[in-house]
Amino acid sequence: MNLNKSLGKARRNPKDEFYTQLSDIENELKHYKEHFRGKTVYCNADDPRVSNFFHYFSYNFEHLGLKKLITTCYKNQEMNLFSMYDKESAIALIYEGEKDNGRVPTIENIGVIELEGDGDFRSPEALRFLEEADIVITNPPFSLFREYVGQLIEYNKDFLIIGSLNAITYKETFQLIKDNKIWLGFNNGEMSFRVPNHYEPRETRFWVDKDGNKWRSMGNIGWYTNLDITKRHEELILYKTYDSNYYKKYNNYEIINVDKVSEIPIDYDGIMGVPITFIDKYNPEQFEILGIANSARWIGLECFTIIDKRKVYNRILVRNRKAVR
Repeated sequence: MNLNKSLGKARRNPKDEFYTQLSDIENELKHYKEHFRGKTVYCNADDPRVSNFFHYFSYNFEHLGLKKLITTCYKNQEMNLFSMYDKESAIALIYEGEKDNGRVPTIENIGVIELEGDGDFRSPEALRFLEEADIVITNPPFSLFREYVGQLIEYNKDFLIIGSLNAITYKETFQLIKDNKIWLGFNNGEMSFRVPNHYEPRETRFWVDKDGNKWRSMGNIGWYTNLDITKRHEELILYKTYDSNYYKKYNNYEIINVDKVSEIPIDYDGIMGVPITFIDKYNPEQFEILGIANSARWIGLECFTIIDKRKVYNRILVRNRKAVR
């Protein structure tokens, strides 16, 4: 697919517009303070005129010790930051702190650049900002997650982004997880997003608040990152011991099935099929990821999660590096 067709596909997908709540950003970002000092942060996939990412980083600019904050997005005319910018062209906002030693961001100190293109994260203008950035933090289009992450890896950028937990099973994403190039952040699972006015309430978990704002709740959202965090080094506490009568094996494979992460046996050193939710507890020093069942041919490990002719959900295939016999 060429770039023009790809951009056209993105334009036709209104379901990609999810506005992240400030509280969700604050709850996650509080764990990463040491990563920001002297860095340029780029938010390249959320409207700078309504972006809570821009709000968070501009109001915490001095506290975090940032060097520069850049925000761009695919053009969106629904709202505008500070009720100033109502042009149809996409814009970039650039903030380098207050010139008078103030701590609250003011309009006068926010640089506004009218972009020639539409602000898509793959556009030449956005790529120039990307090259300048140290860390990318945003909520990218879910439908373009593979391409978005691929770009971050290609440009060798640190990042913290929001995505569906279903993306764990994508071939490209899973390989990055297996190779320890990407992992989950702290707050994964339930998250609610404000959605645009054109959003049609056909989905479940949808509501309109007292102010007329539309919302959508999703229960499978994760923060994906390559920034080192304390959680990544915490060992999962195991308490169950292996019992061959309890842990069923997949048909034709010496692989035991584990239905809950909490039931991973402490003393089993063979291959286990564990739920995808295991990734939220994954410590590479404690476990080795070998593949993913039902879609593992591409890594040379073919396995299908069938037990007694009954298929179970996809499983991550792992081995406990520290099994206590």
